[in-house]
Amino acid sequence: QVQLVESGGGLVQPGGSLRLSCAASGSVSIYAMGWHRQGPGKQRELVAVISSGGSTNYADSVKGRFTIARDNAKNTVYLQMNSLKPEDTAVYYCNARSPAIAYWGQGTQVTVSS
Repeated sequence: QVQLVESGGGLVQPGGSLRLSCAASGSVSIYAMGWHRQGPGKQRELVAVISSGGSTNYADSVKGRFTIARDNAKNTVYLQMNSLKPEDTAVYYCNARSPAIAYWGQGTQVTVSS
């Protein structure tokens, strides 16, 4: 069992930046780690994913603005979010996934508003 705890959300003005962190209770080096989000009235969507080997993929809507990274020594994955837009407003969830199982965090709220 792996517990994931997200942090770093908050209120930011359009064009601003935030860095989200996801701390795991144990080693996640074998898992693909991802960030998903669910905006008001919307379905949950994949934002970014990083494989156990470090390969990354991003949703088209965040390419060039968001960066996912992992630090296996700290059992932590990060999401650096730059040039934030109001449409990025959502609850952001961390996810650890293997072919056999998936773990989810409780989410952290990101609000982009002036």
